[in-house]
Amino acid sequence: MKRVLFGLTCYFLASSPATVIADTKRAMTIDDLFRIQRVADPQISPDGKTVVYVLTSVDPEGNKSKSNLWLADDKSNRQLTTTEKKDRHPRWRPDGKQILFESNRSGSDQLWVIDIYGGEARQLTKLSTEAGTGIWSRNGKHIAFVSAVWPEYSQKPFAESDALNKRRAEEAAKNPVKARVFTKLFYRHWDDWVEDKRKHLFVIPAAGGEPRDVTPGDRDAYPTSDTFAVGDDFTFSPDGTHLLFTAAPERNEAWSTNYDICRVPIAGGAVECLTKDNTAADGAPRFSPDGKLLAYRAQKRSGFEADRWQLMVVETDPAGTWQGKPRSVTANFDSWVEEFVWKNDSTIYFLAERKASKPIWQVSVKRNAASPAALYPAPFIWEPSGGWPGEWQGSAGSFSTDLSGQSLAFTYAALNRPPEIIMASLISSIGELQSKKISNANAKLLAELDLPRPESVTVPGAGGTPMQMWILRPPGFDFKKKWPLAFLVHGGPQGAWEDGWSFRWNASLWAAQGYVVALPNPRGSTGFGQKYIDEISDDWGGKCYDDLLAGLAYLEGQPYIDPGRMASAGASFGGYMMNWFQGHTTKFKTLITHCGVYNFDSMYALTDEIWFDEWEHGGPPWLKRDSYEKYSPHRFAKNFKTPMLIIHNDLDFRVPVAEGLQLFTTLQRLGVPSKMINFPDEGHWVLKPANSRYWHKQVFEWLAKYAAPGPR
Repeated sequence: MKRVLFGLTCYFLASSPATVIADTKRAMTIDDLFRIQRVADPQISPDGKTVVYVLTSVDPEGNKSKSNLWLADDKSNRQLTTTEKKDRHPRWRPDGKQILFESNRSGSDQLWVIDIYGGEARQLTKLSTEAGTGIWSRNGKHIAFVSAVWPEYSQKPFAESDALNKRRAEEAAKNPVKARVFTKLFYRHWDDWVEDKRKHLFVIPAAGGEPRDVTPGDRDAYPTSDTFAVGDDFTFSPDGTHLLFTAAPERNEAWSTNYDICRVPIAGGAVECLTKDNTAADGAPRFSPDGKLLAYRAQKRSGFEADRWQLMVVETDPAGTWQGKPRSVTANFDSWVEEFVWKNDSTIYFLAERKASKPIWQVSVKRNAASPAALYPAPFIWEPSGGWPGEWQGSAGSFSTDLSGQSLAFTYAALNRPPEIIMASLISSIGELQSKKISNANAKLLAELDLPRPESVTVPGAGGTPMQMWILRPPGFDFKKKWPLAFLVHGGPQGAWEDGWSFRWNASLWAAQGYVVALPNPRGSTGFGQKYIDEISDDWGGKCYDDLLAGLAYLEGQPYIDPGRMASAGASFGGYMMNWFQGHTTKFKTLITHCGVYNFDSMYALTDEIWFDEWEHGGPPWLKRDSYEKYSPHRFAKNFKTPMLIIHNDLDFRVPVAEGLQLFTTLQRLGVPSKMINFPDEGHWVLKPANSRYWHKQVFEWLAKYAAPGPR
């Protein structure tokens, strides 16, 4: 194990031996992206000695992937489950002897349990509506899980309701009439036709038996939008008699962000809303180890999905009954609290962005305690032989703690390193963190690849406000030559290019094609304070656009950039910005827009989550006409000149495919060189392996056509 001081900044000097080693490596290819095994969801055992995690392998030829569970400690890794399907979401039984997990190995998603010493897994559930996201009660006697059911059957005994759900699904599959009938929003969501189903919570004895629907009725007992979800969004009360959970809005779901924390007996009974005084979002309840405090996340501004998430605590009894009023323990912390776990009865670990990285933080829940402090990462050395030059932050993710709160397991990644599992132990007496990378899923492949470390620069944006930007240079880069530029704009817009790895928009892979890659974090980007985030709303083509042009101007001023070979690409909001660029600048030789907004009027009428548009424009279009028109790219079509690749998908209900079709029609009518790729079986992202490989090949071929890769 390496000993790391939190709060320490280290600098490493590149040595000539390291340079020689780099010269023997090769550039990353598209196929390499799919060879990289994907580690996720590390869960540390109650005694802190072992970590179970999910390892996914991708097969683009077969257009499929498989996921298995692995066990690791500081000495070895071993495979726990073996399937060609998907095993995921592992959770330790409180005594550490078994692991509960979700799998589709029987043909549908169900819950299974397996002894940690191996043997055959045992199927626990057989619901016609499937089962997932299983968790244990503290005493290990019960398991709770999520299943999407038709609510009109949910009051009936389980056997009867499950049979009715099964019959309805089978009849619909056999019926030659495929008509869909809607009476309210949501009728479709993200990439799925909802069909009026509701996500309910069920409880089943751990030893086996009949499940009970404990949240019957016409309301989702689990977040319907990932925007309001983080980790497991429900938990047992300390005494095991109740569930506390994140409930979706009771009404006006498509334009309300009023998620609530509710409480219900596991034996069945009335649901109690605990956060009815807050009309903004609340969620992710977690009890302290002694069961006397409940922590959860909350926003303050109703209707705003990108409001700051604060960490709240409230005193409770063992059954989860509140004994006072909630209070924020991160009121002075200007970033979003994401995943969190209790360290002990007075301290919480949590994830939060900080200037394009994502450290682990800790905060005391005691009254008048100090503000949160960054615990990890300090610079972490991946290879025993040395480190990376300069300050490195990286990004932590998906983490868990043992019963003592002294040991952590989490993923850790960088822009040029895929995630691996870190096990860390805190030495409280001296404030130091001992850590070790305990998974090594991609060591052989990574040893072959030249993945240059990105540079972070800060440039003055609109009004002189600083804007951070990553710059990745291609393998074999020579400062004396001229290189083409790929200028990538992130989605959100309330998101960021973090110092982390992505399998969708992988900056290292783009650089490996022979481009200098720039990743700017303009107005609206997260991790730079809530004011910076707020300044994108109702101003999509304003300060954010000016920030981006300032970043572009900085790059144009670098002697190694070829201004005649600059291209830009982006998805979602990044796709919107490509459409805005199309009408406002001719600096780029080509633009690539993926699932981007083109016409604000049609976007509002067709998207699923209309709270987003109403906040960003200050209301619906019939009340805020000027706002919808001012920054809508379609109004500037007369200026369109730049060759453009459009990608838009039929199952994208967030930014519906009509946005891309309108844009393509306009470009064709204007005679602008353009091409549209449509995936009928994909949503907002291209996730199927064969589709993703095709996406990458088409994008890089189009890019090379207008901005030739490599030096000159």
